[in-house]
Amino acid sequence: MSFKISRRAALTGAAALPLAAPLIATATSAQAENAAGPAPQLTRSFKLGGFTVTTLLDASAMREGPKDLFAADASAEEFQNLSEENFIPSDSVQFYFTPTLVDTGTEKVLFDTGLGQGGIHKALEQAGTSPDQIDAVVITHMHPDHIGGLMKDGAAAFPNARYVTGSAEYNFWSKMEAGNRVGDLVAKNVTPLAEKMSFMDDGGSVASGITAMAAIGHTPGHMVYMLESDGQQIVLTADLANHYVWSFARPDWGFSFDGDKAAAASSRRNVLGMLAADKVPMIGYHMPFPAAGFVETRDEGFRYVPVSYQMMG
Repeated sequence: MSFKISRRAALTGAAALPLAAPLIATATSAQAENAAGPAPQLTRSFKLGGFTVTTLLDASAMREGPKDLFAADASAEEFQNLSEENFIPSDSVQFYFTPTLVDTGTEKVLFDTGLGQGGIHKALEQAGTSPDQIDAVVITHMHPDHIGGLMKDGAAAFPNARYVTGSAEYNFWSKMEAGNRVGDLVAKNVTPLAEKMSFMDDGGSVASGITAMAAIGHTPGHMVYMLESDGQQIVLTADLANHYVWSFARPDWGFSFDGDKAAAASSRRNVLGMLAADKVPMIGYHMPFPAAGFVETRDEGFRYVPVSYQMMG
């Protein structure tokens, strides 16, 4: 899959990512830490052949006004009806931020690093992994909620890791003029690691069984990743779809933070269609935790089916 994206569109789409309001950082919540009883569950592991795939809840946040984010061009009635049909409110939305750890048996590969508020370190600790045990960090794209945790106190948060990202993604954001929100964070968190970074194109291999797939539109170099082990597959879809109802049922609705909405919609239809046809499970960065599920076709769109006890780790 290959799509074109304009510089203007990408700048507009990334100008105000949905992170402005205070976050409910589940992994670092003072209420959770001080409450009686067990610690909140921040991890969920799945078996994929010889791989162990663990989703890591970095944070969760409630937002108001989801129609403007997910369905600006739809009628209020259509948006409300679709929401009611799926038993969710039409005036608020819960966001989840979920990096993924893949243990291939020879390497521990972390996909995305969260917001940089410490949640991923809590989740990794719960998963029995320390930051210095991470062998590779893969950045699916460079929006702040994916690169925020790359650095800690001015140093690499994962000191022994090599780094992987899309070449088109890095080339775009690293050339931003000072004052661009995303570009400034890339300069702070990504550029210092560039010497240890491999730049991936469509079809590139991160490690044996981990393949990059271009899914352009959300950003200029947005990648999803196919994991394959012992004949089993799962796709890490990153920000291909940003809500488990609206983005699936109406894949052509433009998400306000997609840099190129038409290209993002085309990528959504292509990848979700493949997942539905081949019955391949997915992990989506913003899906309800544990962020894993299946896709089926429904009417003119799709339906997300959350994982239950499949692939138990």
